[in-house]
Formats: sequence, C-alpha cells, structure tokens
Amino acid sequence: MKTNFLKVVFFVLCCCTLSAQNKIDKINMTYGEEITDDKGKIIKLIGEANGKIYSLVLKGKSNYFIKIFDSKAMKQISNNEIVFPEIKDKDLEFEEIVLLNDKLYAIGSVYHRKEKKYTLVGIPISEKGVLSTNTITLFESQVANASSKGGFYFKNSPDGQMLLIMHTSLFEKEDAMKYEIKLFDQMMQSTFATEDKVSYDDNKKDYQFTISDFDVNVKDDVFLVVNEGYRDKKNKEKVEKVELHIFKNSNGYKKEVVKVDVIDKEIINCKMLATSKNDVKLTGFFSSVRENGKANKELKGVYNITVNLQTNATSNIVFNEFDYETKVKLLGERRAKKGKDVKPLYNIHTIIEKNDGGLIVLSEYQMIYIGQKQGIGPLGIQPITYTMNEMIVTCLKPDGTLEWSNVVAKEQAATITVASFNVFGVGSSGNFNVAIGLSIPLGVMGKGPEYLSVIPIYKNGQLNILFNDNVKNKGITDIEQIKPLGNYNNAVPTLFVFDDKGGITRKDPEEVIKNELVLRPGVYHRKSEKEFIIYASRKSVDKIGRFILED
Repeated sequence: MKTNFLKVVFFVLCCCTLSAQNKIDKINMTYGEEITDDKGKIIKLIGEANGKIYSLVLKGKSNYFIKIFDSKAMKQISNNEIVFPEIKDKDLEFEEIVLLNDKLYAIGSVYHRKEKKYTLVGIPISEKGVLSTNTITLFESQVANASSKGGFYFKNSPDGQMLLIMHTSLFEKEDAMKYEIKLFDQMMQSTFATEDKVSYDDNKKDYQFTISDFDVNVKDDVFLVVNEGYRDKKNKEKVEKVELHIFKNSNGYKKEVVKVDVIDKEIINCKMLATSKNDVKLTGFFSSVRENGKANKELKGVYNITVNLQTNATSNIVFNEFDYETKVKLLGERRAKKGKDVKPLYNIHTIIEKNDGGLIVLSEYQMIYIGQKQGIGPLGIQPITYTMNEMIVTCLKPDGTLEWSNVVAKEQAATITVASFNVFGVGSSGNFNVAIGLSIPLGVMGKGPEYLSVIPIYKNGQLNILFNDNVKNKGITDIEQIKPLGNYNNAVPTLFVFDDKGGITRKDPEEVIKNELVLRPGVYHRKSEKEFIIYASRKSVDKIGRFILED
C-alpha cells in the first residue's frame, strides 16, 4: 500500500513539473521546471540534440552563458559562462552560437588594427557546455580600416548540417564593396569560399547599392542577391538592377550571374527564398515612380521574381499592387479611396514556401524610437522604444501573382534603457547598405522586445500566427477596434488561423488564468512544422517548454 501511494505522489509531482498552460484551439503548451538561478535571461534557443536543449543567456551588458536543459523534463542541467580566449593579446567579441549536426560552436570576432584584418573564430563546446581550448579560424578578412571593417552574417542550411557565413566591408576610396562568403560543415571546415569586390558609381542621382540577402539550399548551393538603383535624369526614368549570384555545388561552385532590370518601379527591399522546387524566389516591396523618374518611396505592393536554377532563366516577374480591402485596413477608408500608398514602415518578417510552390510573405510594421540621452558621458542612459504593430500577410500563387492578402491586427511596444545606442548597423554607410541584420539585436533581448512580434506556423497548407495580445482584444480581428498590448507582463496568447482564401478566425484561451506564464515570441526554436521549443516568463519566474500543433 505504501509503495502504491509513493507511486501516486511521484506521478502527481511529475505532472506538476511539466505544467500545461491554457490550450488554444489545437495548440498545447507544456513547460518544465522553474529556472531558479539568476544568470540572466534566455535570448536564444539554439536547438535540441543529444537529449538536451541548448540556450544562450545574456546577463548584464555582455556576459553570455550556455544554459542546457534536459529534453524530456525540460529542467536545467548546467549553466556555463562563455569565456573567450585572447587572440594575439586581444579579447574576442561574441558574434553567434550555432548547432551543426549535434555539434555546438561559439563564434567570436576581433579586429587587428595594425594588420587591418578582421578575424572570426569558432570554438567547439562540449555537451556539458564547456568551451574547448582549441580555436578554429574561420575568416581573416582584409579591410580598409576600423570604421569600415563591416560585419559578419550567419545562416544555417535547411537541414542544419552546414553553416553559411558572409562578411561584407566597404572600400570607399575605391568605390567598392567587398563580400566574402564561406560554407562550413559540422567540423567547421570550409567546403566553399568566394570573395569579390563589386564597384559602384554613387555619382548617379538617387543612387543606392544594397547587398539584399544571401542563402543556402538543401543541395548546398549558395546564393547572393544585390540591388543597384538610380535615377536616369536624362531619360527621366528610375533604373533598378537586381543581380542574383549563384554558386552551385554540382558545378564546382563556379559563379553564375542572373541579371534582372526593372524600369519605372523602385525596389524598396529584396528577400530571397531557395525553394524545394529548384528555384529561387526574390520578393519584397516596390514603389511607384513619378514622371521625372523620382521614386515615391511609399509601398505600392509586393513583387515576385522567380529564377529557375535548372536554366538560370527568369521565368516570372510580377508586381502585385495592394488591393483596396488591404489598403483600407492599413490606411483607413478615406485615404484608400484617394489612392494613397502605404508608408514604408514594414519589414519582411518571414517568407514561407507553400505546398503548391507559391509563397506567403509576412511583413510587420516595425519602428525604433530613440529617446533623448540623459546623463553625461559613460554614465548616460538612453530610452529606446521598439514598436511592432500590424502584419501584412500576402499569399502568392506559384507564378508570383496575388492569391489573397489580409492584415493581422495587433499593436505592441516595449521600452528599454541602454548606456548607448548606434542607430546605424555595421553594414551601412551612405548610399551603400547591407540589409541582412537582425531587427532586434541580441544585446537588448531579455529586456522586453522579445515579448513582441509573432510565431508563424505553417502546417498542412494552413497558416497560423501566434502572438501576445491585450486580454481586452478577445475575439477582435478589426484593426480599428484593437487595443494596444499595454504591459506585456499581463499579455495573453492568441492565435490567428487563416483559411485558403485568407479569411481569419481568431482563437483565444477560454479563460485567463491569473499569474499565467507569458510567451516570448522573439525567442523560439522551430523543431518541425508542428513542434516548437519556447520560452516564457511571469515576472521573476522563467521556464522553457514546447508547444505542439495537433492535427
């Protein structure tokens, strides 16, 4: 009898440890034990391997830790600070942490002023979270000077087996931009490398040169897209030149270039997706152009350029203007009737490949407001407000034409204070820009902005969008009636479900539980199309967990 009683007690304790939150429609959220130490906040869920969940933690301004959890119980196993070794008597700066085929690496950089070299190294991490004493040199990039040393950008391959890294830097005296791209395997050995200097002519009117995006597909082919735009004053037209640089594994990574010229439309931004159909989709916003060739800068709609990788031919170039119903939701009926265009305040959040080969493009209203600095010198602080409001959801057919569009109504903001803030990223200088940075830097995560934005879920051909909202918005999808999120610590999760025509059904918790954990949509790891590892908090209580979208 005593044995049976103990078994019952053990079962109850296990159920309490893996505590379930409110179920929203077909989403079940389950959390592990409370994280009891004070070693900062989780700012990245790196991945899951070897029966463990790996996370990156930030404490203070720049102290990073590797926190490891047991996959089954989701309880903490270890917590180790990332202490980088010196390289040539100089400290490494933290850049990234990656998981490649069950192997974990911390990545850091250092600039050598005398040699004018920017070095990037990778350091293996054991299953217990301890850094190795061995360092692997990944890049030794020659740059013009410290102020133009540029930055490093990272992307995992779709299968998580490879890591693509790009370094870009500016050579202003040469009117050139240099990019260097390398593909690394699970042992951090380079399997492909390319380097090029691209010249530009910023004497042209309204000139812009942008490294727009880069990517790697399931075949380990590598891609880079650059965009050059200017106004031809003589012919009174706007000229846009889009170049897709292709490096195919099957072709020995020989460089191939596909050029696309666009007249009388301005490309506002350009994002890329290498699809499972052996093509590359380029998409983004475009604006209209006046009779004198000047761009209006406001968003006219969404374009799609499809490049077939078998032939390197451009099969479709389509410019889709926003329909009237979408513009009413974004601008109001009065401005929509006058034919006004959308303000250029929306950034592409996610591109999803649909089952039929088309795309779903999620674009979010994003703004950063930098307040006045208070205090003197290093003791001064500066308030920064991150705003992430409504999302434009654009569904494109396989040929790039518009299938449907809709708007996710939300109003979210978070304000933090920092010692100093640089509004311009390392990849920007004058008319030259690298448009591949994170919308929220890792250094400010854990302080509020991670409660904003959304988690998109695409399963069985259906789009679901999960995000935090004001409890007073229960059942509301009308953007005119939506109330601001307010205090994100009191937010509740909501789910917007889209049908095949773009119609929205909103799903809310049946009841609001007091002191319920609040999801942090900025920190999650997608394990499969239906399973996600997540992070949630309630004041000082932190837990990791997972949610599963049931069939």
